Amino acid sequence: MRVESRVLSVSWVPSDVVTGASRLPFVLAISGADEPPPDELLDAAPLLEAGRIRQANELRAWAEFDESGVPAAWDYAEAPAVDDSEGGFPVLRREPEVSERAVRFVQSVGGRLGGTVPRRVAARPFVRLEAPVAWTTVALTITNDGSAHGELVGASPFPRHWLYDERGKLQAKSAEIDFRRWLEGAGTGTTPWGGEDSSEFVAVAETGLEREISRRVMGESPRVRSVEAGRMLTQQGERDDTIFLVLDGIFDVDVGGQTVAEVGPGAVVGERGSVDGRRSATLRARTDCRVVVLAPSALTEEERDQLAAGHRREED
Repeated sequence: MRVESRVLSVSWVPSDVVTGASRLPFVLAISGADEPPPDELLDAAPLLEAGRIRQANELRAWAEFDESGVPAAWDYAEAPAVDDSEGGFPVLRREPEVSERAVRFVQSVGGRLGGTVPRRVAARPFVRLEAPVAWTTVALTITNDGSAHGELVGASPFPRHWLYDERGKLQAKSAEIDFRRWLEGAGTGTTPWGGEDSSEFVAVAETGLEREISRRVMGESPRVRSVEAGRMLTQQGERDDTIFLVLDGIFDVDVGGQTVAEVGPGAVVGERGSVDGRRSATLRARTDCRVVVLAPSALTEEERDQLAAGHRREED
């Protein structure tokens, strides 16, 4: 049996992620923000050509299994769809990892993003003009039951990275985005071309309703609140009807003292308090996070009921 599959990541610059003194190099080097990519994407080339995304990393591979289900042959497929503009690095492909029932492929794509940016260094000349490196490392595991699974296993802390499965469905998003840390690590020392991959928190993609709410809310200049890692956003049992839209980071969802789930960018949380009158869970920041603070009136009653019903199913 022969199984062919693919996984695709795209990198793009979201709006309102850079503030303060670092705003100037952001505008000069990255030329503004991008519109969010679509929820379904099979071909990244048109978005690259139109300048709607900064990079794409498409891994295609195949594996053949014998009658007993053991891998018999495997390889990477055609050349990946990547941004081959000036500043791009060679595509890195690891030797496939073969087990008794599966083959795992890993591929890194990246390059210097935008123009040069001044950054401080320890030795002379103390300031270096250099474009930071943006990159992603994706993995694709093909198994002998005919299925395949894609992962975002490493990425630069900026910009935002989205992962699509073989059908083009949005599968996951990088949860952390840190422009200042990205600038400080502008060299290749912490990239696959100059060091080990950095771990990357990844959150499951939110629902279609949450994406629609996010688009509407972000078009209205919302109030943004920062939550440091380890701090609580909500506490189970308290009376509070505030609703939150998660912009960056990951929150652990604790019920009865146990972590039952996690939520990341794009998730709308806290609606149960406006429906049931009390917080049904404690949300604790696993990483530094940013959220938009919303009054219950920002959502319709039907939207709040739908979100609450969905979260009840997730708890079950």
